[in-house]
Amino acid sequence: MLIRYKKSYEKIAMGLLSFVPTEKDLKKLRQTMKRYDEENDWQLFLWREEDIIGIIGVKLEGNRAEIHHVSVNPSYRGQGVGKKMVDSLHRIIGEKYTIIPAKQVSDFYESCIKK
Repeated sequence: MLIRYKKSYEKIAMGLLSFVPTEKDLKKLRQTMKRYDEENDWQLFLWREEDIIGIIGVKLEGNRAEIHHVSVNPSYRGQGVGKKMVDSLHRIIGEKYTIIPAKQVSDFYESCIKK
């Protein structure tokens, strides 16, 4: 189930974001988390099964939602969690926003919508 990020999930979200290649540097990771915390046009969602095992982050611009971050706990990769997150994001915000991928997630996004 996709849930909205809350400050109480910060450590879990940071851990999952740290798996994103562009977020390996701690300073960069903190800047990204600050953006999701403080800027209304940046929205972070977490994927919860029994535990929180994935995240997907978007930037809202007008009627577009651009996916910038997608990460799944390595123990759960290859099980379709990323596709479930993309599908759920479409159900949650797809009527209000056209969802598009940022360059760094475009290959992943395309593989999700083709299946």
